[in-house]
Amino acid sequence: MPWKDALAEEHRERRERALWRTRQQLNSPQSVEVIRGSNRFLNFCSNDYLGLANHPRLKEAAVTASKTWGAGSGASHLVCGHQASHHRLEEELADFVGAQSALLFSTGYMANLAIPQSFLSRNDLLVQDKLNHASLIDSASLCRATFKRYRHNDINHLQKSLNTEKYRRTLISVDAVFSMDGDQAPITQLSDIAEENQAVLLIDDAHGFGVLGEQGRGSYSANRLIPNGPRLMLGTLGKALGSFGAFVAGDRVYIDHLKQFARTYTYTTALPPAVAEASRTALSILQDEPWRQEQLHQNIEYFRKCVADIGLELMSSQTPIQPLVLGDEKNALAASQILENMGIWVSAIRPPTVPADTARLRITLTAEHKREHIDQLLEGLQQIGGDHGQ
Repeated sequence: MPWKDALAEEHRERRERALWRTRQQLNSPQSVEVIRGSNRFLNFCSNDYLGLANHPRLKEAAVTASKTWGAGSGASHLVCGHQASHHRLEEELADFVGAQSALLFSTGYMANLAIPQSFLSRNDLLVQDKLNHASLIDSASLCRATFKRYRHNDINHLQKSLNTEKYRRTLISVDAVFSMDGDQAPITQLSDIAEENQAVLLIDDAHGFGVLGEQGRGSYSANRLIPNGPRLMLGTLGKALGSFGAFVAGDRVYIDHLKQFARTYTYTTALPPAVAEASRTALSILQDEPWRQEQLHQNIEYFRKCVADIGLELMSSQTPIQPLVLGDEKNALAASQILENMGIWVSAIRPPTVPADTARLRITLTAEHKREHIDQLLEGLQQIGGDHGQ
């Protein structure tokens, strides 16, 4: 069968199974209220957890930096693209999370791909949680190490997967906050296991950095740890910080190694300096405006209490990610459409992003949501509960 015909058939089957994905065009900045097409929606599907993506200080920093440094960096960091803005941001990120050093990457996906590829080879072991993000799973194919996955948050199963005497190096990599379930990895236990087995622990703190820990320092901080010794931390700048990019933090020897061997660092253009300056400003806001984390966690507590009061059951999560599992893909799409008709935007998440029969509404809360916004969402969820027998 010709390629075009085969692809068209795959697309048809995907549409029939309610798995076809479509993009929605925004005609406004990212915020709790957005314009899609010509319609205004309450936004409950953004990862802009602290409401910084459209913050005046970030916009001013980006504009000023673009006038000073230009629109682009012009090259990779190791050629001539590493500018003062990048260097200062790396130093400030390392200081903020308590690490010796930090390294910027263009995206979190690229950072996750880089780490196993840089440190592991055929004689090594990579162990991951079953529900890790796609970027962590994909990283296994680049490093050629033996790859094992343990049952979600099952420490006993992880320990059975480890046989460090058989391997030169062992890396345990895990989402600190799981992006589709909203629950958290047992960081302290994982850290202890890594130390006992002379392994390195990498946490992908994409959804914890800026939200959890003192002043938003992340999941290690929330567990009274820092990224040092056998602990590495990946944080993203495009979620709670409202900007773009990612970083890896840890002891200097690990970061120096990434500079030398990480292919997704060496062979790509550095972030625009204006983006780096916006991220530096966001990092300052984390420390200047602690009310943002406080308001976010108050919103989470209020939302979960009210959902329980109306008889619905969310997944167990104390993070901004609050999933409502509906099971069937078509049910999830129908529920999303009910909310859309009420002017509320909540995405339906379906396989393969989540396991079969666990399609869901992935509700995300931010510091900028008001009680009246949450109450509006609750009205819609009450209607969905009646329609789907919850």
